[in-house]
Amino acid sequence: MNSLKQNVFNKLPEITLLFWIMKICATTLGETAGDLFSMTLNIGYALSSIVLVGIFLVTLITQLKARKFHPLLYWTVILSTSTAGTTMSDFMDRTLHFGYAKGSLVLITGLITTLVIWYLTEKSLSVNNVKTPRAELFYWIAILFSNTLGTAFGDFLADNSGLGFLGGATLVSGVLLVIVLLHYYTKVSSIVLFWLAFVLTRPFGATFGDLLTKVPAKGGLGFGTIGSSVVLVTILGILIIYSIKKHTEPKKLLILD
Repeated sequence: MNSLKQNVFNKLPEITLLFWIMKICATTLGETAGDLFSMTLNIGYALSSIVLVGIFLVTLITQLKARKFHPLLYWTVILSTSTAGTTMSDFMDRTLHFGYAKGSLVLITGLITTLVIWYLTEKSLSVNNVKTPRAELFYWIAILFSNTLGTAFGDFLADNSGLGFLGGATLVSGVLLVIVLLHYYTKVSSIVLFWLAFVLTRPFGATFGDLLTKVPAKGGLGFGTIGSSVVLVTILGILIIYSIKKHTEPKKLLILD
């Protein structure tokens, strides 16, 4: 009965390979869409941040009020945190002149503080058993911090580390591979590995997004923010449709006499 209640109230997806593929697509799309607002459309970092944070709050409130898991709604909130995180990071780094290092330090502090308060109040950081509004709110705050942090860290790798867009993506990919190996071949806490992977898929998406959008002279592929966003929206849309279909399929029940 307890496990049944957890499945009913938990409004988050199962952590599978499909989850991580969709997370990376949403993260990369957030990078390109954020740049589309702030740079391509020339709205500016401050106004873009206000607009996109507003969109995030609307989607978050809708998610918190939902009574069950809705794949489209969930991934819309993920995308809104990623898009808002891109412009917020750029606003901190370029408009407020924090720089990548200082901006990353501020965001790391915010993320760690959120996780610590979450653990102290809920006695758990599990993402497989989030069934109270307060725990879910902590979950989304942590995601917003991690996605914003990922943009700053990804830009640091691409611009300040000397690795370039491809080098930064390759480095983060290697670290993610190590996390996968630790998950399957060690007893390191799955919760710790989840949050490490969640944070690191953001800089992977950030550097991969830069790789797609930037011109070849700057080490990119030159697809531009519009072209890259269209491609990523298409891929993510197909995966969401698949996720909805899989989620709504009737499950076989084991009936015991």
